[in-house]
Amino acid sequence: MSKSLASIQLRAIAEPAQQLLTLAKWYQIENEDHLKPGACPLSEGGQYLCFFGDELSEETVLEILGLCQRADIEVTRLALYQPTADMVPGLVLYTQSTRDVRTAIRTLAAQCGLQGAAISQPPSLRKPGLLVMDMDSTAIKIECIDEIARLAGVYDEVAAVTAQAMAGQLAFNDSLHQRVAKLSGVELPLIQQLKDNLPLMEGVAQLCAVLKAHHWHLAIASGGFTWFAEALKAPLQLDAVFANTLEIADDKLTGKVLGEVVDGSKKAEVLKSLAEQFDISANQTVAMGDGANDLIMMAAAGLGVAVHGKPKVVEQADAAITQGSLTQLLYLLSVPV
Repeated sequence: MSKSLASIQLRAIAEPAQQLLTLAKWYQIENEDHLKPGACPLSEGGQYLCFFGDELSEETVLEILGLCQRADIEVTRLALYQPTADMVPGLVLYTQSTRDVRTAIRTLAAQCGLQGAAISQPPSLRKPGLLVMDMDSTAIKIECIDEIARLAGVYDEVAAVTAQAMAGQLAFNDSLHQRVAKLSGVELPLIQQLKDNLPLMEGVAQLCAVLKAHHWHLAIASGGFTWFAEALKAPLQLDAVFANTLEIADDKLTGKVLGEVVDGSKKAEVLKSLAEQFDISANQTVAMGDGANDLIMMAAAGLGVAVHGKPKVVEQADAAITQGSLTQLLYLLSVPV
């Protein structure tokens, strides 16, 4: 694309008052390096390449288009869009290509100081949907079991097992029982102290508020513990929580877990069951997590999103938020129609 011709068309990005490009309107990229209003491509297949995370400039958009061309990704349309009034506009490009360009788009976006995702069938904020989140290191900033262990003086032992599990080096069920066993004798006041001060992940409360306003259903499916997941019901407006139950006797942890363990397979079952319960179509489901035990759930969802995830999880996810607020998920749910 020639910069001189494109600059005339794209100047509205840098100078919105000119209104040359209207938010949420698609523009077709002509062979003669010209943009003209075009039809929404949502019924045509292909992929939607979303770029977000910082304020866009005319130069940034031109750079992205040039990088796509050099990566042999043919872009035929573009649109600027703004999920909410207090978020900076994002950019979405459309390509008819169906080859896997997820890694290429993330790399390309990072070169421009942005985050990027390639999505074939983006869920829509305009329809009811379902978001199922992991809890530890996703909805909240900490791993609760590690923090209990820290308070109990056995942090190093438990954290080592946690790291193995999150990296997929140890079966989750085995790691859970090993870690919980090390917490035998921990008194409930220590847990209550942690429960009363759970640090929410940046933007998660705002994200949940927007989704609820658009008639979405929200749930947590966690390999953590009900003691903490239940505490998130009110602040995050959750419809349901699924987590593991710690056995308690004489106001102390026994070192055992009661009932069925919520592992990766169970998380996927939860997502499917809730989608059926709330009558949500598969492509309107989103799963969000950071660890290896979230991958089955993420694969079962219409859109699986890694949140500050481990490398293996980011690699396999449909999309990834690697920095900044969780409200950025809204860029993936607000592709213009």
